[in-house]
Amino acid sequence: MGHILADMAGNENIAALVDVAFATGEGKYHSLDDFTGGADCVIDFSNHKATEAVTSYCVKRNLPVLIASTGQTDDEMSMIHEAAKKIPVFISPNMSVGVALVADIAERVARLFGDCDIEMIEAHHNQKLDVPSGTALMLAKRLQEVRKDSSLNIGRHENGKRPENEIGIHSLRYGSEVGTHEIIFSNGLETITIRHDAKNRALFAKGALSAVKWLVNQKSGLYGMKDFIGG
Repeated sequence: MGHILADMAGNENIAALVDVAFATGEGKYHSLDDFTGGADCVIDFSNHKATEAVTSYCVKRNLPVLIASTGQTDDEMSMIHEAAKKIPVFISPNMSVGVALVADIAERVARLFGDCDIEMIEAHHNQKLDVPSGTALMLAKRLQEVRKDSSLNIGRHENGKRPENEIGIHSLRYGSEVGTHEIIFSNGLETITIRHDAKNRALFAKGALSAVKWLVNQKSGLYGMKDFIGG
């Protein structure tokens, strides 16, 4: 994702590239602290384990930050919330504008479609670390904003009746699948299915670059795709 983002942004717009695998030099840095030049923001597509380093650096430099990694622990989320008190922080497990629209539509369906059953299927490449995907959890959270008494059943594996207020999430891992998320709403009489297929990882870079242009004009605070789409 870092390479895709850099290519899409263009070399003239990149202040620095940071990767633990880099040797410092020629605009590439081993760590954020090695870079002391000017920048407008930081975009992080790396790993949730970088949360402390990224947030502390951005607070110290007073730089907005867009975090597009997934799998943050409770402690790491606390770091993000603390940073947002001082700088603009944008966090989203999926930078696709299409996924943000799916979330809005799904929330509306859940609100208006009565006592329907809700199931979600997500598919990704066979090397993805987190299960379920951060996007699936984000979509589930949006659904729970409407179905406040609902519970998540991740990877149903037991026999028995389906609880009334359950949201099921099922994860598939195969090949080089970029990312598919499908939400199924059914009340027994009719079924509504909402599906998003990511065809190329470049769409995440495109979404991140669009969001950053918006983020740099915001005050300190915690933002996400819902704020961006609405704003």
